[in-house]
Amino acid sequence: MENRRVAITLKQLADGIGAELVGNGELTIDSANTLEEATAGQISFLSNPKYVKQLETTNATAVIASPGVSSERVALLKAKDPYYAFAQAVVTLYGYRKHPHDGISPAAHVDSTATIGEGTIIYPGVYVGPGVKIGRDCILYPNAVVYERCVLGDRVILHANCTIGQDGYGFATHKGEHHKIPQVGNVVIEDDSEIGAGATVDRAALGSTIVGKGSKLGALVTLGHNVKVGPHALLVAQCGIAGSTTLGHHVTMAGQVGVAGHLKIGDNVTVGAQAGIAGNVPDQSTLLGSPAMPISHARRVAAVFVQLPELNQRVRHLEQQVEELGTKEHENGSESR
Repeated sequence: MENRRVAITLKQLADGIGAELVGNGELTIDSANTLEEATAGQISFLSNPKYVKQLETTNATAVIASPGVSSERVALLKAKDPYYAFAQAVVTLYGYRKHPHDGISPAAHVDSTATIGEGTIIYPGVYVGPGVKIGRDCILYPNAVVYERCVLGDRVILHANCTIGQDGYGFATHKGEHHKIPQVGNVVIEDDSEIGAGATVDRAALGSTIVGKGSKLGALVTLGHNVKVGPHALLVAQCGIAGSTTLGHHVTMAGQVGVAGHLKIGDNVTVGAQAGIAGNVPDQSTLLGSPAMPISHARRVAAVFVQLPELNQRVRHLEQQVEELGTKEHENGSESR
């Protein structure tokens, strides 16, 4: 993204992003920043209510917030979805990254049998293998690798050093030795998907590993062979999905979630950070913990877990009391005889 700044009045910005302006519409801004670090001439946003007190201390000229927020210190641009409105404001102020060249860099390697759609940008160091199909308006950043016969739809973004279509982890163990199973499938990345830096998507053993339309994979995400990710998934950095698992639409997984193989994760499932999923998950579930469990139960488990040292001491104390009572009972019984 360029560091350009476009000065604009609050009224112009509010009209452009469809927000309700509360404050002086003639004030100008030329950049964006956090509530904590913003200065005069900058705009910020408030989407989490727990940060509302920062409106009393921020030096931002204006803040994008939800309709229920009020402030006497700063101008407000009220929107039903503040985070999305802020994203639109950033685009207005900064625009998108300008690429250093059009088309394919001469320092990239694109096989002669690959097909590349109009408007696609390929950076230096990229490798595109035989029979690959890449759609329109894609961006392949430096050192991204697309193995043979993989397919990218339109407007797909591959960030630096990600790898699409390397062999899936398939070995047959025979007489104590591991024998490689040829992975003869491919990978299909559907339209409007984005794959983060260093992420890997294994090619299928047979058929296709699929990343559904509009899905966003963070850095270092790993998808095993024959995984099928449904449309509009959000997989945050370092998630790992083992082979032949299927994710429904609009699945969200926070950082470092691990999913075992051959499972079915339903639609609109949300999974908290570092959760470990070992079984099928029904639609609309929210999970946390390792092993993953419904979030209401996980919170109760966590509340007990942090008290384990104290609980252990109490158990030992009770055991000691029981032992002492048993000794006294035995002594009393002996005396009575």
